[in-house]
Amino acid sequence: MKLDVLAFGAHPDDVELGCGATLAKEVSKGKKVGIIDLTRGELGTRGTAETRDEEAFNAAKILGVSMRANLEFADGFFVNDKQHQLAIIKMIRKYRPELILCNAVDDRHIDHGKGSKLVSDACFLSGLIKIETKDDGVIQKPWRPKQVYHYIQWKHIEPDVSVDVTGYIDKKMDAVLAYKTQFFDANSKEPQTPISSKNFTDSIIYRSRDLGRLIGVEHAEGFTVERYAAVDSLFDLK
Repeated sequence: MKLDVLAFGAHPDDVELGCGATLAKEVSKGKKVGIIDLTRGELGTRGTAETRDEEAFNAAKILGVSMRANLEFADGFFVNDKQHQLAIIKMIRKYRPELILCNAVDDRHIDHGKGSKLVSDACFLSGLIKIETKDDGVIQKPWRPKQVYHYIQWKHIEPDVSVDVTGYIDKKMDAVLAYKTQFFDANSKEPQTPISSKNFTDSIIYRSRDLGRLIGVEHAEGFTVERYAAVDSLFDLK
């Protein structure tokens, strides 16, 4: 299956939080979208790897993506080395996406910045003909996505590109809240974390509203880019 967009997240829920509305919008336009989680989030304070597996499955159904997979790297301890790069290269060559979305370039959680650089490096290496990978015993052809976009997470980062996601924020929130163990629940007996407060859940909406305000729409999601974004005409800019 060839995908139009492949979104990577260091942990299940990263993609939903960072670019869930963008993915929902692309799915509604008929694009084939996939998600790959690098880890199972097994070091998370709340819930377990098993509950995160179930929550990720439910969130994927809500977004309507074509596939979701987990590479089962070690949460907190994966590194940017040949072994991990090759695992990602195999997925890029398997699904041949036009666009890659991945973690913020710098963030509070160390896995986010690591995951960002790891996926970015793998995207470049995936286009090199002398790197050989196989899928089910068949040699894969090189593939390099046209663009790599980094979504914005905990830290405030000025976006290079903002996507109008008006009309898709409710679906994003439904997908985010599918992670019932992770986010605000007044009845939960689990330890409190930075993302389990009501303030954090509310911030998802007001951040999208504020970014939307800046580009003249109701809601938006922001991304940073690795190379200049090009348009055919200045009239293409909103």
